[in-house]
Amino acid sequence: MNWFWFAIIALLCWSGSDFFSKIGCRDKDNYSQFKMVMAVGLVMGVHALIEIIGGVKISWQVILTYLPVSLLYIGSMALGYVGLRYIELSISSPICNASGALVAIMSLIMGSAEMDHPLQYVAVGLACVGVIALGVVEATEDNELRAARQQASNYKYSKSWLALALPIAYCLLDAAGTFADAIVLETLNEDSANVAYELTFFAAGVCCYVYTVLIKKQPLIAKVERPKYIGALFETAGQFAYIYALADSEHVAMSAPIISSYCVASVLWSRIFLKEKLSWKHYAAITVTVAGIIIMGVFDM
Repeated sequence: MNWFWFAIIALLCWSGSDFFSKIGCRDKDNYSQFKMVMAVGLVMGVHALIEIIGGVKISWQVILTYLPVSLLYIGSMALGYVGLRYIELSISSPICNASGALVAIMSLIMGSAEMDHPLQYVAVGLACVGVIALGVVEATEDNELRAARQQASNYKYSKSWLALALPIAYCLLDAAGTFADAIVLETLNEDSANVAYELTFFAAGVCCYVYTVLIKKQPLIAKVERPKYIGALFETAGQFAYIYALADSEHVAMSAPIISSYCVASVLWSRIFLKEKLSWKHYAAITVTVAGIIIMGVFDM
C-alpha cells in the first residue's frame, strides 16, 4: 500500500474523529476538552501496548526524539477540542485543516519535496485552495444564513474572536508538527515514532484524569462520554495511517493536503447528521478539493 491510500484512510478516519469529537465536546461541560484528551490518551495507550507486544521497538531515546512533534500535535488537538465548544464543526474543521496548505508551501520552499509533472502542482493548488476556500466561506457567512443553519441544528453559537482564534492556533501548531514530522521520520522508524506519540498522548490523558476527576471531582457519565471514545478510536486509526503517509518524504507536499482535506468529509457529516446547512459556495469548494485529491492519486498509481 502506497502513500496515497494511507492518506485516504487517514482522511476518512479523521473525519469520523472530527464528527464524534464534536458531539463529545459541544455540551456545556467546561471540562469536556480534558475528558476528550483522556479518551484519546486511553485508546492510544492501549494501541501502543498492542504494538509493543507485537514487536515494535520503543525506547526513551525515541520518545524524547519525537517529543517535540508529539507536543505540537497534542497541543493543537487540545486547542481544537476547546474550539468545538464555541464554533460549528463545518467552520472549525476547514480552518484547522488549512495546515495542509501551509505544509505544502513550506515543503516546496525548503526543497524537501519533488514533483515531476506540472499537473501535480495544479493538484496541490486545487486541494489547498479548496480547503482554504471552505474556511473563508464559513468565516464570512451571512448572519441570516448562519442563523438558519443553527436553527436547523437546534444549537446556538455566537461569533467571537476566541471561536476563530482557537482553530487558527490549531492550524499553525498542526502545520509545524506536520513539517517537523516529515523531517524526524527520516531518522526514526515510523512504527516506533507512532508508539512514542501514543505513549506521550497517554501521559497527557493521565494528567487530564488527575486534574479533572481526582482534583476537580468531575463525574464521568457513560452515555455522555461514549462519543468521545468512538472519536478516539477513529483518531487512533487515522494516526496509524497518517504516520505511514508522511513517512514518504518525497510526497509530503501531496499527502499533507489530501489528509488535511478530511474537513471536506467532516463538513458533509455535519450537514447530514448535525443538520448544518451548506450553500453552493461550500459545494464548489468541496468539488475543487476532491479534484485535487483525484489528480494527486492518478499520478502515483
